[in-house]
Amino acid sequence: MCVDYLAQENTILVVDDTPTNLQVLFDLLSEQGYRVAIAKNGETALQRLQISQPNLILLDVMMPGIDGFETCQRLKTNPATDDIPVIFMTALSDSVDKVKGLSLGAVDYITKPIQNEEVLARIRVHLQLRNANLVLKQRTKELNQALEDLKQAQLHLVQAEKMSALGQLVAGIAHEINNPVNFIHGNLNYVKEYTQDLLEFVQLYQKHYPQPVPEIQKRAEQLDLEFLQADLLKILGSMQIGSDRIRDLILSLRNFSRLDEAEFKAVDIHAGIDSTLLILQHRLKAKTDFPTIQVIKDYAKLPQVECYPSQLNQVFMNIISNAIDALEAPAIASPTITIRTSLIETNWIEIRIIDNGVGIPESVHPKLFDPFFTTKSVGKGTGLGLSISYQIVTEKHGGKIDCYSTVGQGTEFVLKIPVWHSEVRG
Repeated sequence: MCVDYLAQENTILVVDDTPTNLQVLFDLLSEQGYRVAIAKNGETALQRLQISQPNLILLDVMMPGIDGFETCQRLKTNPATDDIPVIFMTALSDSVDKVKGLSLGAVDYITKPIQNEEVLARIRVHLQLRNANLVLKQRTKELNQALEDLKQAQLHLVQAEKMSALGQLVAGIAHEINNPVNFIHGNLNYVKEYTQDLLEFVQLYQKHYPQPVPEIQKRAEQLDLEFLQADLLKILGSMQIGSDRIRDLILSLRNFSRLDEAEFKAVDIHAGIDSTLLILQHRLKAKTDFPTIQVIKDYAKLPQVECYPSQLNQVFMNIISNAIDALEAPAIASPTITIRTSLIETNWIEIRIIDNGVGIPESVHPKLFDPFFTTKSVGKGTGLGLSISYQIVTEKHGGKIDCYSTVGQGTEFVLKIPVWHSEVRG
């Protein structure tokens, strides 16, 4: 006896209420090397399918209880069994019944009395088709995964180039501004000292020569000498504050770009958040039709965190920028962003960024971290910010990022990142 290679790998379920038919098919299929399971009615067949699934079903039409048509219909409406090929066995010669069976999802039919060679040929064809379909589905799945991997690789490349260009631009600007600002800042102390000496000299002159010549007295009145003396020191103080602020901004730009540091290192997370807030300071200020956005910082005492600093700063930038966007609605009377940090386990920190903005609709939540998805109008969002943030947190840092939001109440992003990255990877 020649056993088909295909038969050795497949199980066939035979459903028939006639014992003779079951025996004939069992013997025929077993001789060919098929594994054969039997059921005497539709109910038994459906129960058997909950335990194990065959590769093909031979299904009698006329049976007590639920007939073959209803049994087939239940099979095809169940996602777990809808891809199992069903071949009807019927003594009916009416073409209407055959059409009905095919319309319910059957792939073929066999007319009783059964012809052995015909049965084997039809079974072989449909098993080959099913195996081919399974291979096709697997290939399609692999291709879709490859396409998704390619898309993600492209996103990484775009983001890497974007961050590289941004980092170089920021670092370049910070470097160019740093030198003249340091020159100004360094000389302000001398200017202030010299000015103080000159003012003291003028006051000493006024003390010993209270009645100067008319020309000097007239010029003093034109200059409003008393106001000039009082205001000059205030101006110098303001210039000192301004130069200090520019230096802080330069430091924040350098912290944000992190190009002068190792790519992967332990840093102060709070410094990264603060530098991001300073860069976004102009968006937090009050506008003609919008109040100041209040920022509440509830920082816990954290250890230094091993991370990619510039990439993590980009996550803070994306989430805080989105929070500001959500708060720029006229109906929000007291717009607030709360940033809360905590050490939640021995090796994990948690960062919560909360706003009381317009919130995110529930229908949007499943797509929030999808590439190119955005609810912003054309030209105002690329749909990459949160997707890239998700990759940075989960893939680059082995962390987690979640979003909780209620429409009309606000949104909360929760980031969890390991303190020591090597422990997560190792």
